[in-house]
Amino acid sequence: ISLLPSPANETDPRGAGFAETNPAKEDSGETEDNAPAKAAPAPKPAPAAPAQAKTTPVAQTRQTPPPAPKPAGQYKDGGYLGPVTDAYFGNVQVKAIISGGKLANVEFLDYPQDRGTSRYINSQAMPTLIQEAIAAQSANVDIVSGATQTSTAFQQSLAAALLQAKN
Repeated sequence: ISLLPSPANETDPRGAGFAETNPAKEDSGETEDNAPAKAAPAPKPAPAAPAQAKTTPVAQTRQTPPPAPKPAGQYKDGGYLGPVTDAYFGNVQVKAIISGGKLANVEFLDYPQDRGTSRYINSQAMPTLIQEAIAAQSANVDIVSGATQTSTAFQQSLAAALLQAKN
């Protein structure tokens, strides 16, 4: 037996507003005195959360090209001229040849050669200076004894040429 509020049956000994239901008729929604039972109000659904705007990522049509690979060495490939540098008995000018990002060769474009002694000294000093520069990959080479002026001018001209070739 269940108790449901009912304003129709005020003579019930339990007080006004109560009616007794028959369990056999419980499914039909009728009370003992055949009056329709009032169902409890259905709970109101909770308000829905505001709909979130769904954004779809847009594929970019412009692709950034990959960066160009840097040369393997510290210099840009090519030939670079150093300035004409005074070596007292004449001028020295070199060209630095860069290949694979490294100093590959040095060419003497000008050197003291108007005297026999200058030609002899420089023929001995120039191959040594070139070899040392390639081994060092810079103009920081030792001065060749007996060819101090040519060695110093070589260092200055080559240093300027390598500065142009620097990455």
